[in-house]
Amino acid sequence: MIEAPGLDHKEAVVEHLKEFEAVVRARRSIRKFKSESVPDEVVNKALDLALVAPNSSNLQQWEYYWVKSPELRKELDIAFLSQPAVKTAPTLIVAVARTKTWRRSQKLMIEILEQNPKTPSGAMDYYKKLVPMVYNQGFFGVFGLLKRVAVAIVGVVKPVPREPVCESDMRAWAIKSTALGCENLMLAFSAQGYDTCPMEGMDSKRVARALGLARDAIVVMGIAAGKRDDGGLYGPQIRFDRNLFVKEV
Repeated sequence: MIEAPGLDHKEAVVEHLKEFEAVVRARRSIRKFKSESVPDEVVNKALDLALVAPNSSNLQQWEYYWVKSPELRKELDIAFLSQPAVKTAPTLIVAVARTKTWRRSQKLMIEILEQNPKTPSGAMDYYKKLVPMVYNQGFFGVFGLLKRVAVAIVGVVKPVPREPVCESDMRAWAIKSTALGCENLMLAFSAQGYDTCPMEGMDSKRVARALGLARDAIVVMGIAAGKRDDGGLYGPQIRFDRNLFVKEV
């Protein structure tokens, strides 16, 4: 059973900038892998670290499919357009975002918080009252439409969260958190001496069908993993001028 943290919960702050920068800079998108398999403990550690990524309201709206079936892998290789990264990688993980599992996560969060009698009432209210109001879009999106109108009116006089108020907002919400988990996943492989390649080039419908995904599931990306082979790195990393992207205001 997961225990709710106490109000005095503390964790040590660590400083490992040099090691972190080395891991980040070692992560490159590798297009060709050696046939050498990735140990299960390496994959499991990477998945565990993906699951501790930050996510919206701690509703953990992600799923990671570690493809082990040879038959399924052949089908997914085709769905990922038979690109070199997927054809040569010994390990494939498919990251999926979910827009409807927030109710399950809401219930689990309430169960955990109720274990601690010192849980602030505000935290309980957040998960019992605010979460359903924010993430429920209603039948055919009617509640979301009403929220959109209410937000537009209230937003005239004070700041107010304006999303999510429709299904496309929910998709963006789920994808953002899942993408944060994907970064953790790739850095975790890098920290263990393995390489990855995030792949968005795919036939998403074929991927979803092969995995038997629910209707609310969005395939965010496939992540190929393994040891880089000669020729797997196409060239030095290219990044444009920092001033194009970093704005001091």
